Order: sequence, then structure tokens, then C-alpha cells
Amino acid sequence: MNPLLDFAGLPRFAEIRAEHVVPAVDTLLAQADAALEAAVSDAVPADYEALSRALDVPVERLRRAWSAVGHLQAVADTPALRAAYGEALPRVTDFLTRLGADARLYAKYKAVAASPTAAALAPARRKALADALRDFVLGGAELEGAARARFATIQARLAELSQAFGEHVLDATDGFALYVSEAELDGVPADVREATRTAAAAEGRDGHKLTLHHPVLHPVLQYATNRAVREQLFRADATRASEFGPAELDNGPLIAELVALRQEEAELLGLASHAEVSLVPKMAETPAQVSEFVRDLARRARPFALTDKAELEDYAARELGLVPLEAWDRRFASERLKQSRFAFSNAEVRQYFTEPRVLDGLFRLVESLFEVEIVAVEAPAWHPDARFHELRRGGRTIAGFYLDLHARSGKQSGAWMDDARGRWARPDGAGLQWPLAHLVCNFAPPVGGKPALLSHDDVVTLFHEFGHGLHHMLTQVDELAVAGISGVEWDAVELPSQFLENFAWEWEVLAKLSAHVDTGEPLPRALYERMVAAKNFQSGLGMLRHAEFGLFDMRLHAEPGAQARVLELLDEVRREISVWDQPPWHRFPHSFTHLFDGAYSAGYYSYAWAEVLSADAFSAFEEAGVFDAATGRRFRECILEAGGSRPAIESFVAFRGREPSLDALLRHQGMA
Repeated sequence: MNPLLDFAGLPRFAEIRAEHVVPAVDTLLAQADAALEAAVSDAVPADYEALSRALDVPVERLRRAWSAVGHLQAVADTPALRAAYGEALPRVTDFLTRLGADARLYAKYKAVAASPTAAALAPARRKALADALRDFVLGGAELEGAARARFATIQARLAELSQAFGEHVLDATDGFALYVSEAELDGVPADVREATRTAAAAEGRDGHKLTLHHPVLHPVLQYATNRAVREQLFRADATRASEFGPAELDNGPLIAELVALRQEEAELLGLASHAEVSLVPKMAETPAQVSEFVRDLARRARPFALTDKAELEDYAARELGLVPLEAWDRRFASERLKQSRFAFSNAEVRQYFTEPRVLDGLFRLVESLFEVEIVAVEAPAWHPDARFHELRRGGRTIAGFYLDLHARSGKQSGAWMDDARGRWARPDGAGLQWPLAHLVCNFAPPVGGKPALLSHDDVVTLFHEFGHGLHHMLTQVDELAVAGISGVEWDAVELPSQFLENFAWEWEVLAKLSAHVDTGEPLPRALYERMVAAKNFQSGLGMLRHAEFGLFDMRLHAEPGAQARVLELLDEVRREISVWDQPPWHRFPHSFTHLFDGAYSAGYYSYAWAEVLSADAFSAFEEAGVFDAATGRRFRECILEAGGSRPAIESFVAFRGREPSLDALLRHQGMA
């Protein structure tokens, strides 16, 4: 049997091959197409349950198989898999576009909403129905004739462009290598030097192989005393997938076309910009509101950022002789200043965070806060690094997740959670389907027979992605469209992830998940105190950076014609927001996958928006006690279990008892 057509248990990741993709997609598309025709016929009444049984079951199977293919393409890319994905993508996009714009199906859903039985639907179903009607409009269901045809063409092209954008970034990242001597890596932590030496030796070369993958790039920029090596790596990273590299990987033309097509799509829908389209299902109401929110954060952060900048430039000139302080010097100088001010380095802290110990501590925390049990289970996966666990309550499995934590070639950079399947009381009689998640990071793999070491930033990232996973896995909503993260406003979806990050700064947590890689000693309390003192080091600069990205994204997607002036617009935003200049060759947008190969277009502001919610939510634990069981249960019930079954603001108010306040975020950032 084609493993992509087996939905009986866990995905058969170890067996899926490129040659399975197209036949499976063809089969599932044929079934979904037939189901769509049946659903819009008189044979299926305008009844919620009947429509779900007839249509949602085959469509969910298609989406689940396609999700598995997309996941493999992100974590285990091969030329054959990429080609198969590319061959199937237009057909999947075409079906989903037709499904979301089918006027007959839209009419049937409107009939369901207008029927006398609609008021008797459970709240989650009413929310799912309202979301569906909204999405039909956004999907072009009210368009006719040439406008409908053009809308479908745009959808297909946008899918192609997004896929190509991500592939270009991956290929440009994997395609770079810089070979240096041991002396040129002076200052770089020993485990990084060992990993880069091993990488060079694997190619039969002496010295060290440097790449643009984060476990190499970041520590070299942060610790290498050799300024020329830092500059080469920084420049290579900042010009990835741009006109400064291979022409076939240049994302500049793709950005222009993506932005132009998104604008045209918005105009077909009768809206002024893609930003307006993007905000329809979000908490924020208008592009102007978002821009003011971002600018307000920037105004509050700017005095702190200017102080951060002045201190860094003074230190770099006085102690390091770095005049002027170039873009490739900033991480290095910042790390040296932090060491000097707080008497510790990130490299020192890293020795206390071994991957097995961190995972065990995280799991124990989640178990105690949210009354679950996490159990490792043998399951087939796509790579030996990937491991599977189940979440259980009362001995019963309620969810599962895969962990894939290490960087490698053929794997997209960054960290993310995505869902392999959602919780669903299946209408086909198959019972309750429990949710399944992928948690993916790009940490440095183990070297020299020792466990992998995580920086504290890595620990925070792991907590962040696990927070997303808990939102998906702990839902108690049985309606697929609003279970877990589904149906949650995008500018609230970061609430649980950013909320959980806060625990990675608590002494009682770190004491349990730290153990020195050589001695086994826990993180010393004195070192922890210095870490906390340094927590808000350069927080003003950090907040301005997020504001810069958020305002660039919003202006790019709110201003018609922006596709013709992408870099000029970015320069305008930098002059307004940033306190730093960037080199003229800096091409940050060309690898900004959040906007062009992700779901954050006109939505990057949501990180800051949700951080207001998450900081305020965590303050409830600060008030009651960080490990207060009743507060943990209330957070689980009001926010995690509710998923997208009601507006996010209602879930927040149910937990906090009031509207959110900016005060907690500013206090957490040291800018109160």
C-alpha cells in the first residue's frame, strides 16, 4: 500500500518515498473532487453533520497526506521529493482554491446558517460555521466570470512562488561553505570548533568548514575574534538568495511578483490591500491600527535602544578598537560587553544545558503544570534524530508529537511547530482522533561522544515551540476547524508559545533542567543571578528590531505599488525605526521566509501583539506562584483547551478576568 494512503495510525514517515507522492495525491484528489460534487448535490441536505460527513472526511485525508509531504520537504529535502512536490502542488492548489470558492457549496453553508437548527448548534460548531462563511468570501466564492478565473490563477501562482522562495533560501544556505584554519576560529567555543572540524574532515579537507546554518553562523559571529571571518559569514548570510549570488536563486523578482499578486487578489475581493485581507480573521482591525501599535512600541523602546547603542559603540571603541562598529561586529561586541558587565558568557552557560537534561526538565514542568504524562514511544520517523512521544492523561493517550531538534543539510532553518493532524470527533464513525504535532528546531548536534549542548536562547526557543505544541495538543474541542490552533486569530496564536518561554527564566525550572556536561553539577545560583541581570541586556534594540520587521511587513502589504520599491521602503522604515545603519548590500527581505514562504504576510506584528497577551497571562502565575496548580489548570482550561472555538480575547478574559494590559510586557522587558 502507498504509505501516504494509510490513515489508520501514525504517518509511515520511514516508508514514504518521492514516487509515492503523485499517485497518492491523484487518488485523494479524485476522492475529494467526487465528495465535493456529492456535497453540493441534492443528495446531501443543508445540514452541518451531513456536509461534514460527506465532504470534510475526504478533504481532511487529502490535507493530512499533503501535510506529510510538505513536512518531509521541509526536514528531509531531496531533489526527487522536491520534484514530486512541485508536480503535485498545482493540482492540490487548484482543488483547494476551487473548494474555497465554490458558489454551490457556499450557498449550502449559508443555508445551514439560515436554518432553524443553526441556533441549536454547539458553540464550537457555530464558530466553525461562521469562520467557514468568512473564508468563502476571502476565498473568492462571491466572484464571478473573469474575476473568479483570475483569482484562481493568482492562487496557483502564489503557491508556486512561495514554494520557490523557500527552496531558494534553503539552496543558498546549503550552497555556501567557508573553509578556515584553526587560528581563524580563535574565540569560538570548543564544541563548535570540533563540529566544524568534523564537517571539513568528512569532505577530506583540513581545517574547519563554516556554513550559514545557525549552530555555526551565530557562534562565529558572536565569538570569533577574526574580524575578516565574521565579515565573510555576515555578508554571505545577509545576501542569501539575492542578486549577489547565483541568478537562479535570486528571490528579488519573486518578492516583487508575490507582493503584486497579493495586492491584485485583494482588489478582486473588493479590499484596498493585502494587509486588509490578512487582518479580516485577526484580532487587529485595520492596517493603521497595527502600524500605530508597532510605532508605539518603537517610541517606548527608542530611548532604551539609543542608550544600548551608545554603550556598545563606546565599549567597542574603547576596549576592542572597533571603529567604526560595523554590522558584522555587533554580535561580537555585544557578547564581550555582556561578559564584561555581567561576568558570564553564553558559552559558559551552554555547558549546563545538555539536550537530554533540558528535555527531561521541560517534560516534567509540562506534566506538573498541565496534569499530563509525556511518554517516549518507538515510532517510524524521517531521520534518526527525530523521536516520538505521547501525551497521556489517566493512562489514556490524548496527543502525540515528533521532536526533530538538530540542524543538517536538506532541512530548512529556523524553528517551528506544525500539525500532522487535528483533534476531531470524526463524523465517519471512526471515533475521536487525537492530535499530532511536529516540533522542529535547528540546534547543534552532539559531537565528540557528548550530548548536544543548547544555549539558553535555544532553551527558550524549545519552550516556545513546545508552547505552540501544547496549544495544538491539549485542546478539548472536537470540531476539527476550531480545535487547537485551528481557528485561532493569527495575532493571538503566539500567546501560548511566548507564555511558556517565561518559565525558561525561573530558577526552580532551570535548576531541574541544567547539569554541566562534564561534572553533572546544576547551574550555579550565582551564574543564574547574573543571567537574570543580563536578561534585558539590549532589550531596547531587540524591541526596535521586531518593530522594524513588523512595520516593513505592514507597509509592504498595505501600500499599493510597494512591489516596485521594496528596498527603498525598507530603507524608509529603517530610518524611522532603527538606530543602526545596514550595509547597502544587505538583502534581508530575500530570506524573510516568514513573509514569503510562511503565513505571516501582513502578520509579523503578531509576535509583539501576542507578547502583550503572553506577558500579562504569565503575570497571573507571578501573582499566584509560578507553579500554582490552580492557575495552571485555569490556563489550560481557558486558553489551551478552548483552542479556536471562541474569539481569543474571550479566552484571555476568561483566564485573566480582564482585558490585557501592556504593563507586564514593558516590565518584563525592563522598560516599565
